[in-house]
Amino acid sequence: MQGVERGDRELLDAEALVGHLVPAGSMFAFLAGHRRNLFPDGEFEDLFPSGKGRPSIPASVMASILVLQTLHDLSDRETAEAARCDLRWKVATGMALDDKGFDPSTLVYWRKRLATSGRPHRINDAVRTVVEETGILRGRRKRAVDSTILADAVATQDTITQLISAIRRVDRQVPGAAEQIAKVCTGHDYSRPDKPRIDWDDPAARDALVSALVNDANALVAALADTELEGDAEFALALLALVAGQDAEPAEGSDGTDGRWRIARKVAPDRVVSTVDPDARHTRKSPENRRDGYRAHVAAEPETGIVTDEKVTTAAGTENSDPAVAEEFLDAEDGKRAWYGDSAYGTGDLRGGIDDAGHEAVIKPKPLRAPVEGGFTVDDFTVDEQAGTVTCPNDITRPISRTRVATFGALCRACSLRAQCTTSKTGRKIVLHPRDDLLRQARRDWADKPELRESYRTFRPNVERVISQIASRGGRRLKLRYLGTGKNNAWLKRRTAALNLRNLIGRGLTHTAGAWTLAT
Repeated sequence: MQGVERGDRELLDAEALVGHLVPAGSMFAFLAGHRRNLFPDGEFEDLFPSGKGRPSIPASVMASILVLQTLHDLSDRETAEAARCDLRWKVATGMALDDKGFDPSTLVYWRKRLATSGRPHRINDAVRTVVEETGILRGRRKRAVDSTILADAVATQDTITQLISAIRRVDRQVPGAAEQIAKVCTGHDYSRPDKPRIDWDDPAARDALVSALVNDANALVAALADTELEGDAEFALALLALVAGQDAEPAEGSDGTDGRWRIARKVAPDRVVSTVDPDARHTRKSPENRRDGYRAHVAAEPETGIVTDEKVTTAAGTENSDPAVAEEFLDAEDGKRAWYGDSAYGTGDLRGGIDDAGHEAVIKPKPLRAPVEGGFTVDDFTVDEQAGTVTCPNDITRPISRTRVATFGALCRACSLRAQCTTSKTGRKIVLHPRDDLLRQARRDWADKPELRESYRTFRPNVERVISQIASRGGRRLKLRYLGTGKNNAWLKRRTAALNLRNLIGRGLTHTAGAWTLAT
C-alpha cells in the first residue's frame, strides 16, 4: 500500500534540529519546504492500487530522493548511504536524525513501478507543470537543439567474447537450445566461463578460433530457425545472428562456403558493442572521435536554459540522427518557434518540416564541397523546378530525372570548364534533395544576412552549456548506469527535471497561495 508523510514531526526531526545548516536556495532546502507540493501523494496513487500490506516510502520522499540521486549522479548504494548519513538529505526528505534509511533495492523497486505505469515520466511531468505555472517560457519563441554521446554502462566486447556470450545467452533463454548446442557446436566448450585456451599471439590460431565460433553460431541459428520463439528467446537468437554477421567476413581467398572466416577489416555502421546491453552502439561524434554508448538529444529555450524536450536513442541509425529527433521535438511544440541548430541539423528534411509548420530555421548550413578544389559547387548550377531542368556554369541544360538526378555525362568531355567542375570520367552528376529550394535559400540567407549569423552566434551556443550540465558533473563526464534505451531515457528525463528545477530554484522558485512563482 502507499505510504504517506505524517503531518506531525518526529522528536529527532532533522529539519527542525539542523535545518538551519542547509544553505538557503539549495535543492535540499527547497525540497525540505516544498516536496509535498511538488510531488503530492495523489499523483502516485496508481503505483499502489492495493490498500493492503506494508506502507511504502511516501511518494514525496522517494520522488525527492530520485531527483537528488540523478542530480548528484549517485549509484543506488551511494544514494541509500547519503539518505542514511547525510544531514542535507535527511532535511530534504523529512527524515529523523536516527532514521536508518532504506535498502538500495528500494530504488530499483520504485523505478520499475514507474516504468511499468501509465505515466512513467511523472517526475519530469511534475517539473514541467512548475515551469508552465511560473510563466518563465511565456512569450519566448526560441528553441535550440543539440545532442551528445553518453558512454554506456558496459565494457565494449571484442568479437570472440560477443560470439561466446551470445551462444551462452541462447543456451539460457531458448528452450531446447542446450541439446542443439551439444549437437552442432564444436568450436568451444560453452559451459566454461573462461576464454578459449589458444595461443593468442598466433594469428593462425586466432583465425581458426574465429572460424569455429562463427560456424557454431551459424549452425545454431540454422538448427533453431524453425522453432517457434517469442520474447527473450526470440531476441536471444536474433542477437546471435546479428553478432555472427556484424564482425565476420570470409577469410582471404574464401567465399564463406568453406567455413573459413576472419574478423572484418572494417567496423559495421550499426555495431552492437556488447551482448550485455544490445542497445549500446558504436558511433562517431566526429570523423576523429569514435565513441560507444547512447545519444542524448535535447531541446532548450536558449535565454533561460530551460530544457523543453529530451530523448535518449541508440547512437546509430538514421531514425536516431540529430535532425530526425529534432523533427519529433518540432511536432511536440505549439505555436511558431525559431529553431537554432548547428550544421548537423541543416538537412532538407528538417528544414522542410520547420517550413511546413510555419516555424523559422536559424540553422547553420552544411558546407558545400566541390569535386575539384576551388571549383564549382552545386550552387553554381541553376535549378528550374518548373521546367524540371538544371543548367551548368557553361549553360548546358539537362533534365531532372524522376529520382531528382541531373546527369551531364558525355557533354562534359568537350566542356571548356571541365577542369573546374569534375574529375569523373563519366562527367558531372547533380543529385537534388526534394527540398533543394530551401537548402539553396538557407545558404543564400546565411551569406547575405549578417543579422541571421549574429542571432545564431548569440543564442545557439547557449544549448552547449545545457548539454554540458546534462553530460557532466564537477568536471567529470558522466557514464550511464543503466542498460537499454528505455531505462536510460527515463534517467535523462529525471536528469533534465532536476536541472530545470535547480534552474528555477536559482530564480527564487516558491509555492505560495497554491501557485508556483518566481522571485525574478
